[in-house]
Amino acid sequence: MIPLSWYLIVAALLFCIGLYGVMARRNAVAILMAVELMLNAVNINLVAFWRYLQPEKQVGVAWAVFVIAVAAAEAAVGLALIITVYRSRDSVVAEELDTLKY
Repeated sequence: MIPLSWYLIVAALLFCIGLYGVMARRNAVAILMAVELMLNAVNINLVAFWRYLQPEKQVGVAWAVFVIAVAAAEAAVGLALIITVYRSRDSVVAEELDTLKY
């Protein structure tokens, strides 16, 4: 059986990679993908703690499914916003998106 600490280490590494992607990237699509990595790290933590603390209850899996649904909605809304910005400005560089005006 794999110890809990291994799952937590993998989740921490995945979260750090996502955090680096959010901080270092200029492209809005890459930033959105990095946020998805961070949400996947949260899911790993939720399922790992559920499995090791209370496997008889389905609370951890329910929260993981909820986070997946929120991540899917976030990706859909985020991509829609990025496409709208690209159509109006011909760029998706995050530093150029400082105002909400056209």
